[in-house]
Amino acid sequence: MSISITDSAGEQIKEMMKDEEGNARLRFGIKGGGCSGLSYALGFENEINEELDKVEEINGIPVVMNNQDIPIIEGTTIDFKQNMMGGGFSIDNPNAIVSCGCGSSFRAKDRAGTPGDC
Repeated sequence: MSISITDSAGEQIKEMMKDEEGNARLRFGIKGGGCSGLSYALGFENEINEELDKVEEINGIPVVMNNQDIPIIEGTTIDFKQNMMGGGFSIDNPNAIVSCGCGSSFRAKDRAGTPGDC
């Protein structure tokens, strides 16, 4: 298994998937940007590219990941935390060597990305 999804994140994702049309899957990966160079991409997608993507069922959720992103997100845990200000997803990536204060931007050993606005 490339990544893990906690029970609370899984419940939140499944609830959000009810609003999606078609055969929606969770897409998780990385993109350039953020103050540390890379940012996480988390959303829903109906289309996959069988040559570029890998699909895994994690905690009952179909998850699509780009094959190039897998070495950087391997071992990552997606969690959902509720607090007095609302709730949000948190991502714990053991491959991140630098993370910024906003919590959504990071740098990996083998991929620095291009820093942008946080």
